[in-house]
Amino acid sequence: MGISIHKWPAAGLVLSLALTLAACGSGSVSAPSGSGSAPAPAAPVTQADAGKPYTVQHAMGETTIKETPKRVVVLVNDAVEAALSLDVKPIGMVKAWGVEPMYEHLKSKLDGVQIVGDENQPNLEAIAALKPDLIIGNKLRQEKIYDQLSSIAPTVFSTRTNSDVLINYKVYAAALNKKEEGDKQLDAFDKRIQAFRAKLGDKINTKVSLVRFYVGDKVRVHYADSFGGGLIKLIGLQRPAAQDKTTFADIIGKERIPDLEADMLFYFTLADEKGETTKTEEQWLNDPLWKNLEVVKKGKVYRVNDGIWNSSGGLIAANLMLDDLEKYMLK
Repeated sequence: MGISIHKWPAAGLVLSLALTLAACGSGSVSAPSGSGSAPAPAAPVTQADAGKPYTVQHAMGETTIKETPKRVVVLVNDAVEAALSLDVKPIGMVKAWGVEPMYEHLKSKLDGVQIVGDENQPNLEAIAALKPDLIIGNKLRQEKIYDQLSSIAPTVFSTRTNSDVLINYKVYAAALNKKEEGDKQLDAFDKRIQAFRAKLGDKINTKVSLVRFYVGDKVRVHYADSFGGGLIKLIGLQRPAAQDKTTFADIIGKERIPDLEADMLFYFTLADEKGETTKTEEQWLNDPLWKNLEVVKKGKVYRVNDGIWNSSGGLIAANLMLDDLEKYMLK
């Protein structure tokens, strides 16, 4: 997760801006561009009848799908959430980030779904063996194997991850021939954001700090182009001056702990097999600089779920993150 291209739009503009940006990256499927430049957005696609072909514009060009797919393989985690939110259970999916193959908040909905590698290295043989009629992936992760995937089944790519959850959702809904239901889901999310803003009142000015303990001794401070940071920005909450950046994140050392000062601090930890990241978390939480933060002294530090606040990166996680914010900010 890294490059900054699109940002979460402000509340109230979510649907119109996401609709426009979702079409970016369209072009000829026979000659996909590796330059990263995007042609002019195409006209919005309407939902087709279930048994009729339809064309989806996406990061690699445009792809025609002969009918509403029944066997879908998903190679990026936010698309797993998109499919589930649209009542589509994939037959294959990539592994979750971390130790477990599936995120805890999605496990009950994914029983029996086959794991086909991870986002950075999907297993082409396993994908082909499932005989999918649609593959959904991501240009940032899988551009080099797009042609191979397309030879297996019609393939649709989002451009990247990070704060692009609403933009990507439009692409995934179109690919699944669920555009109308997708629009309803986004409209409901937009209304929920607006309702939360209204409930916050003056608390909208709360400065929020986001910290992730990530892989061994690496610690990240997350900015506006991260998944969690994008949602914080979309709501309209504030960030401390040291974290008020439009980029994704920085890896920091303990000398930068004072930069984490805020009115509220949320931290999340990616589990690793050796437990090294958890040890780093414990070391930081017991460091004198951490304990000296006013936000720590006031008891406004909260450990939250990494899959929800960062790694899964989809609309289901966004709603669950809102649940957390409501719980901690409206009490």
